[in-house]
Amino acid sequence: MSVFLSYVFLGLSLAAPIGPVNAAQMDKGIKSGFFHAWLLGLGALTADVVYMLAVYMGVVRFLETPFMQTFLWLFGFFVLMYTGVETIMGAGKVVMQQQRQTESRWKSFLSGFMMSISNPLTILFWLGIYGSVLARTASTYGTSELVMYSSAIILGLVLWDIVMAGISSSFRKLLTSRLLTFISILSGLSLIGFAVYFGIQAAKVLF
Repeated sequence: MSVFLSYVFLGLSLAAPIGPVNAAQMDKGIKSGFFHAWLLGLGALTADVVYMLAVYMGVVRFLETPFMQTFLWLFGFFVLMYTGVETIMGAGKVVMQQQRQTESRWKSFLSGFMMSISNPLTILFWLGIYGSVLARTASTYGTSELVMYSSAIILGLVLWDIVMAGISSSFRKLLTSRLLTFISILSGLSLIGFAVYFGIQAAKVLF
């Protein structure tokens, strides 16, 4: 049980660093409430599981080619830039109550999934972290333990998703409309910042 809990904690640790998904999730919770923020996180989690399976099946060798790396950096650049600009443009609408009714739940899930699946850092992240976990667990334990510990990592990610959705949706009730707008703009600038970084990485691979 202690080993299982340590893998749950690993999942929490992996999800905690502030990145594009956490910034977008905070913005989504402020604008549209808990459920939409949770769905955005769930979309990102689905992408994480896809990469975990890819690492398990050895697909990462294909993803390591220069062509695929360039494509993924550029794809991540466009996804994050679009989301960042959209976040800043919608910052003034934070105080509008009808935002909750008009926001599509599917769009929230899809934006989280696209943001995470198009992030080359996610690939390198899971390749390094989960790849090492996979190697260690496979050499020490059997398949059933591997599934159990992988599930523990996913559980940690789910718990962080719920925490982030709860915090971001609570901010909507606690903060003033001007401060909410400021946080939304800051979130959008953060996403654009990540997009610029991705664009630079794509340029380095190309040139």
